[in-house]
This record gives sequence, structure tokens and C-alpha cells, in this order.
Amino acid sequence: MLLRLFLSKNQKLVKKWKKEHEDIVVLAHKVIGEYSKNNHANARKALKELNNITVNHVMNEDIEFYRLMKDQKRITTKSEAMVREFTDTFKGTKMALMNFLTKYTQDDVVLDEEFFTAFNNLVGILGERIEFEENNLYSILYNKE
Repeated sequence: MLLRLFLSKNQKLVKKWKKEHEDIVVLAHKVIGEYSKNNHANARKALKELNNITVNHVMNEDIEFYRLMKDQKRITTKSEAMVREFTDTFKGTKMALMNFLTKYTQDDVVLDEEFFTAFNNLVGILGERIEFEENNLYSILYNKE
């Protein structure tokens, strides 16, 4: 509790985003587990929860990265380059994710094998992005090198 009072804005964001990553991973596994048990109703419910947290997470990151890039007190040359690289390279994956979630969270769309294959591929890509964010971008922001 006391530690929170002394964390920088960047450190607070990193802690929040890492917690959201944990929630995203848990929900992704829940979708896979429920689909594998042929419980498509629970899979869809978890997918909708995943959609909500993911959309909010991505939007908040975009907003905060924009603010960060404008605030010279909070950013270094190294972290600015890392944020630019991340936002540039993540655009395609982010759009694919948003399109996928928009499609498959509709009540009338069937969760079939095509869904499951695409979801597993997307989860793999997102896992790599989360690992990159946390091991590179977040560590720079947290430590403000």
C-alpha cells in the first residue's frame, strides 16, 4: 500500500497493464477450455469478457502512449523509440484482434472450428506481444532508463 504512494505514473501504468495482461491470458484460456468442453455458451461469455478487457486495455494504452510521447518529463529517447516501434508494429495485430473479437462476440455467429483455429493462432501472437511489451517496453517505462 505504502509503495503505491511512491510509484511514478509510468510505474502505476505498468502495474495496471500487467494485471490486465494476466486477466487477458486467463480469459483466453477460459475460452479455449470451454470451447474444448463443447460449452460454446460459456466460451462466448468468456470471449465477450475478453473483448471488453482487451478493447479497454488497447484503447488505454494508445491514449497513454500518446500522452507519454507529449510529456518530455516522463519519456526518454530510448523509451520514445520503443513506444514508436511498438505502436507501429502492433497496428496490424491490433486491427486483426479487434476485427476478430467484433465478429465472434456477435450472438448470431457460430463458434466453429474456423473460430477455434483462428483464436488459437491469435492467442499465440498476443502471447508474444505481451511478452515483448512486458520484457522490453514496460521495463523501460517502469525503470525510466
